[in-house]
Amino acid sequence: MTTPYLYIADLLAQLPEIPPDSIVSRTFYADDHWKAILFGFAAGQELSEHTSARPAVLHVLQGRARLTLGGEAFVAGPGAWVHMPPHLPHSVHAETPVVMLLYLT
Repeated sequence: MTTPYLYIADLLAQLPEIPPDSIVSRTFYADDHWKAILFGFAAGQELSEHTSARPAVLHVLQGRARLTLGGEAFVAGPGAWVHMPPHLPHSVHAETPVVMLLYLT
């Protein structure tokens, strides 16, 4: 029997160890409507400016990152939450080791 839900007791345990000078990601949920991806950044790593064709939500779980959203810069720490419309230029630079969630709808 298949359950109609997904329960993850420890989401951070889903992320593999983050090697130095690396970014790791793991899609832990995807269906026809949205996708959830857990990212881990070593300090100093970045995703350079890019856009997404889909609306997205970033949620910082650990660490400190510099986010650039449509040309405006922010320092984001644990608990920071961002909704981005499609095609918004954005980038992420990890100032410390960072773990964040990305939701795509």
